[in-house]
Amino acid sequence: MAKRDYYEILGIAKGASADEIKKGYRTKAKELHPDRNADNPKAEAQFKEANEAYEVLKNPDKKAAYDRYGHAAFEGGMGGGSGGRPGGGFGGGGQGDFSSAFSDVFDDLFGDFMGNRGGGGGRRAARGADLRYNLGITLEEAYKGMQRSINVPTSVACDSCNGSGAEGGAEPTTCPTCSGMGKVRAQQGFFTVERTCPTCSGMGQIVKNPCKTCRGAGRVEKDRALSVNIPAGVETGTRIRLAGEGEAGMRGGPSGDLYIFIEVKEHELFERDGPNLFCRVPVSMSTAALGGSIEVPTIDGGRGRVQIPSGSQSGRQMRLRSKGMPPLRGGGTGDMIIELAVETPVNLTSRQKELLQEFEKESENNNPESSSFFSSVKSFWDSMKG
Repeated sequence: MAKRDYYEILGIAKGASADEIKKGYRTKAKELHPDRNADNPKAEAQFKEANEAYEVLKNPDKKAAYDRYGHAAFEGGMGGGSGGRPGGGFGGGGQGDFSSAFSDVFDDLFGDFMGNRGGGGGRRAARGADLRYNLGITLEEAYKGMQRSINVPTSVACDSCNGSGAEGGAEPTTCPTCSGMGKVRAQQGFFTVERTCPTCSGMGQIVKNPCKTCRGAGRVEKDRALSVNIPAGVETGTRIRLAGEGEAGMRGGPSGDLYIFIEVKEHELFERDGPNLFCRVPVSMSTAALGGSIEVPTIDGGRGRVQIPSGSQSGRQMRLRSKGMPPLRGGGTGDMIIELAVETPVNLTSRQKELLQEFEKESENNNPESSSFFSSVKSFWDSMKG
């Protein structure tokens, strides 16, 4: 029985592009797969026929020979060989061709999960790991911003082999087990299973004469001194990324990144809430009662003066505009909130006690909050009795 035209089998026109050929094959492979056609005894044969057609048409040399000579181009045998002429032996069907054809589509669908997509070349050299560095700074440093030098223990490219992992800086050789692919394939029924190459651990290359300094890794452990720019306005949790300053990659692979995580230490005077600063200021009972002026510190090292209204109570807040933290990502400068803490005097002298007792007798109507509270207490007790 004469063989069908390969283009007809895949449902594509002669002269189709590589993408059109692959698309046609994928459509047919899904349509004819035996697992989806259990009730069609011809499905398996048609599926293999589509694989055979794709195996030829996906190869530019084989396609050129087929376009010129048709099936006669492959009558010289199905084994290895090369060339674009009749009898050249490109290989037509069989289990090996099915494996190659199906794997090509398998790569196209799942290549992102398995490393390289089908084709030539080995895996890309492994990227170095990202590193984290926790940096503690004071609130004053967060206010001003600064330059800070840090020492980071990390892996750096080996100077002895220039990161290649080979003695004298020689280039690694292609892995003979996977031919540089970084993965090996095993046929299981209709499917091709890919695994990481055990010889090169997925690198696609091996080092025949490992560098004595790094033992073939292409990198060594070393502390690095880096200068970090801390912008004004940072707060706890701010993350600064230094691209390429992380761990060096294996055998010349790209370096990872370094992430600086900021932690602003607690301050003895100020408490931060976003862009605003809170400062709890104790004032004497007499100042709170009579009113007055107090001097308070500001985060920039300066001083601010605040007027205390007469009759101020503990917890009263006053605001100093634009005396808080600078903006990190837009917005205006925060404010400084002064919270009063009226202080009760201690260690009184006899004379002071006498004066306070006299004052207490004369201040029956000067404590509105106390009067209101005890009035509510009396009402509560009366209701309980009722």
